[in-house]
Amino acid sequence: MDLSSSFEQARELMVRRQIEARGVSDQRVLAAMREIPRHIFAVRTHQNRSYDDCPLPIGFGQTISQPYMVAIMTQLLRLTGNEKVLELGTGSGYQAAILAKLANWVYTVERIPELSEMARLNTVECGLNNITFVIADGTKGWPDESPYDAIMVTAGAPGIPAPLFDQLAEGGRLVIPVGDRFSQTLKVVEKIGGVKRARDFLDCRFVDLVGEYGWSEP
Repeated sequence: MDLSSSFEQARELMVRRQIEARGVSDQRVLAAMREIPRHIFAVRTHQNRSYDDCPLPIGFGQTISQPYMVAIMTQLLRLTGNEKVLELGTGSGYQAAILAKLANWVYTVERIPELSEMARLNTVECGLNNITFVIADGTKGWPDESPYDAIMVTAGAPGIPAPLFDQLAEGGRLVIPVGDRFSQTLKVVEKIGGVKRARDFLDCRFVDLVGEYGWSEP
């Protein structure tokens, strides 16, 4: 079996055993997870672990999230294909690539220029052309293109940054891990009649969301 076939087989097992088996049922999300090659977004020294049930380091103290976490956070956004999505914490681009398969356009914000460029090249390799890469303080969102139908934060925050809720469209959904620097709760926030409605979903652990409305640099 060549390496490409091996990765493809591992990706199918990842979806069936790690994602479907844990209750992710959105068929569009499952199809995107099957289609996007996670190994492209892993650094070379960790490519052999690309489809393992764990996050992977990508340098600069950052990670690609666990596949199940990528899938469940994506499912919680309830994307139909027409949305404008904001992602905060580009990393190596894996989550942005999944979102790009499910939405009309994705704006993804990263504070580390080297990671943003890595992500851009990775998504180009996947043939994706509906992602805009921004280098900025993600805790401030990206007001230039707001409001957004959906916002995803892929780092742990001490609270829900006010600019993100402000940039959420009426009826939109924000998925964000909130807690301390050691553990968080994944929250789903909706804007209904301009009012914030939040519910807790599951416990999780993410790297810090660093910025004016997040954590300071360690």
